[in-house]
Amino acid sequence: MKSAPDIKKKSSQVIYGINPLWEAIRNNPREILKIAVTPGRKGEQILKILEEASRFSVPVVEVERAKLDRLTGSGVHQGIVGTIRPYAYVDLEEILQHPQATLQGQIVVVLDSITDPQNLGAIIRTAHCFGASGVIIPQDRAASVTPAVVKASSGAAHHVRVTMVANLSRTIDTLKENGFWIYGTDAGAGLDPRSAPFAGKIALVMGSEGQGLRELIRKKCDFLLSIPMIGRIGSLNVSVATGIVMHEIFRGLTNPRETEE
Repeated sequence: MKSAPDIKKKSSQVIYGINPLWEAIRNNPREILKIAVTPGRKGEQILKILEEASRFSVPVVEVERAKLDRLTGSGVHQGIVGTIRPYAYVDLEEILQHPQATLQGQIVVVLDSITDPQNLGAIIRTAHCFGASGVIIPQDRAASVTPAVVKASSGAAHHVRVTMVANLSRTIDTLKENGFWIYGTDAGAGLDPRSAPFAGKIALVMGSEGQGLRELIRKKCDFLLSIPMIGRIGSLNVSVATGIVMHEIFRGLTNPRETEE
């Protein structure tokens, strides 16, 4: 299954902030077209970035902070901004063919209509930290990988394969055909993630911030999970919920006997 055909934007993008830019130049230096830095901004971390830029012949220019503010639309760029090639999504097959070697199984994260860039970035970061081989997002009515998402992921977007698909329902069918068990989350009723039978190939499907899983996607899940809570607020932020469930999946795939007990 190929990624959606019209998702690869042709125009360049910007990436800003010290950590995201360091991860970018450390892992994908050829993708950086230019770096702009404010005059006098020469701390240790920025010097490391500029050294890498020199090593890979990436042009560096000095610009006033106000210009960087306009370029990024914010003042949280930390005085350094990179112009990069558009984010390169991968095909689904590339995710399926690269399981995390340290896990006794495979994890992919499927996001159903996650629209907030901060949540998407935080989920990508969590996926990387807990060994997911990729993140799957829909083409429509969902956040895509933008510079804001890369920054929110603290650069993890440079380490995690992300695919954008035209039809999430058919993609889940493809995952099932490839041996994946589909786990969704449901605030009302479901298995406690601490005792769920996590093993083998697992696709974790997380729903939108406000509505949860769409009914069609919910029906395709083999298991539904519900995080136990005692507070008066009935739900967690989707990125927080993803972190909790991903930890339990990670625990199950690294300590299978512990999960069975």
